[in-house]
Formats: sequence, C-alpha cells, structure tokens
Amino acid sequence: MTVGHEGAATTEVSRSLKQLVVKGKSGPIAPPFETVIDRDDRSRILETDLPPWRMICALRMRGPNGAGAIGTGWFIGPKTVATAGHCVFSNYFFGGWASSIEVIPGLLGTGADSDVRPYTSVSSQQFSSVDRWTEAEDADFDIGCIHLSEPKGDEVGWFALAALSPEELIGYLVNVSGYPADRGAGAEQYHSSNRVLRVTERRLFYEVDTYGGQSGAPVWVHEDEGSPPLAVGVHAYGVGGTPSDLGVVANSAPRIIPEVLARLTEWVEQDGGWPGD
Repeated sequence: MTVGHEGAATTEVSRSLKQLVVKGKSGPIAPPFETVIDRDDRSRILETDLPPWRMICALRMRGPNGAGAIGTGWFIGPKTVATAGHCVFSNYFFGGWASSIEVIPGLLGTGADSDVRPYTSVSSQQFSSVDRWTEAEDADFDIGCIHLSEPKGDEVGWFALAALSPEELIGYLVNVSGYPADRGAGAEQYHSSNRVLRVTERRLFYEVDTYGGQSGAPVWVHEDEGSPPLAVGVHAYGVGGTPSDLGVVANSAPRIIPEVLARLTEWVEQDGGWPGD
C-alpha cells in the first residue's frame, strides 16, 4: 500500500465528497438479473478544485498521425499520472504510442470556449505501459502512466494505492469519476458508485455507470467513514469487456495486484519518487 496526499492545504471540504462518495462495504448483493446498469446514475462534479476531484485529470491525447482522443487519468505521485494502457498505447487510436498528451487536473467545463482549468495543464511526450499490453493489448494488462516534467501532484495531491485481495474486494462499494464523451464532451467530470460484483485474478467488475472518455479513471474505495481514498483499479472497459461466463452485466478495471502495485511504484520512482522516500 502507498500513502496518498491531498495536495495544497484548503479549509474547504467538498460537499460532493460528503454526499456522493460511497464508503465501506455494501449489504447482501442482489442477484445479477436485478441489476439495472443502463440507468444513468452519474452525478456531475462542480467542485473540481477540491480533493479528491482535483487529483483526477481530463486527458487530451494525440497520435503521430494527428488523430485525437479523450480519456481520464489520476495522480499517483508528484509527477506521475496513472491511466488505462490504451490511453498511452493503442493500435486502434494511434497506430501505436500516443505522441503527446495534455493533462488537465480538475477541468471544469462551462459549455463555452472558456473551460475553467483551476490548475492549468501540462503536456507530456513520455509514457509507460506493460509489455503484455503493448505486445498483445491484453485487457487484463490495460494499465499505463504519463510522466510529467513538473510536480503538479504537489499542488493537487495523489491517490493512495492498495493491492487488496479478492476476499477484501467483494462487496466493497467503489467509486469511479472521470471525463465522459457523452456529457460535456470530455470537459465535465462525472462520478458514479456501486458495488463490486466479481473479482478475477486480474480484473474487478462492478455496477458503475461510465462512458467512453472515462477510460483510465481511478476505481477507489474508502475503507470506512474517515479513511482517505484508496485506489484499487484502473477503469478501462464497459459491459462489452465482461466475459459472458461471469454471469453479470458490469463494467471493469484491471486490478491493482501486488505486481501492478510494484510497477506503479517503479513509475513513480522513475519520476523522482514520493516526498520522504
């Protein structure tokens, strides 16, 4: 497990954090056929200048051929942003590696040309992923990161990371927040939450509403009422990515397992590490 950081001190506490974010574990899980995942339960976040929302970034990706795409990322260290592997490397979108990505922490869309960027933005041309993703684009390994040249995370904060066991994860209430294309064209942050339904060796499946553009968003839990956000996965897939033999209608994320935690730690250390390391 790593330790998170809320960034620059603020006396204001997000009302959305109190009202929307779920904590702890759920009660008994209803049978899968009673799940209603197609009803949109996402809520827009307007306090994107406050933690934890400011730790979440809108991404503007560009490929070598000029093709553009949108996604979501989140800080895991002062200069390191975690995201889905297909946000940094995709044969479909970019013909390989992205050429540049603009990272915009806490973007607040206004519906006009003057979207609010409370922490400005930073662009990068340095990315990492894992071999199994870049060689085979295996969904279980769809994890990547963006390396920044400046410690923007010192200002906005970063998520703690944990490799929880399947037994610990089952029944947890999870949160997902990111920048979907269908609402605000990737300029508005939306949050949704629900329970974990299934856990496989490398994936986490949950009843949480998402849409394209939210790929790369953090999947996090709060262990109890007073605990900080703890990231346990990287959102990457809609219901089409859920194997039929699981018998659930769910979205999913590659899990943070010990091997993934070690790789994420390695990427943060590559960027200078955490304060006090």
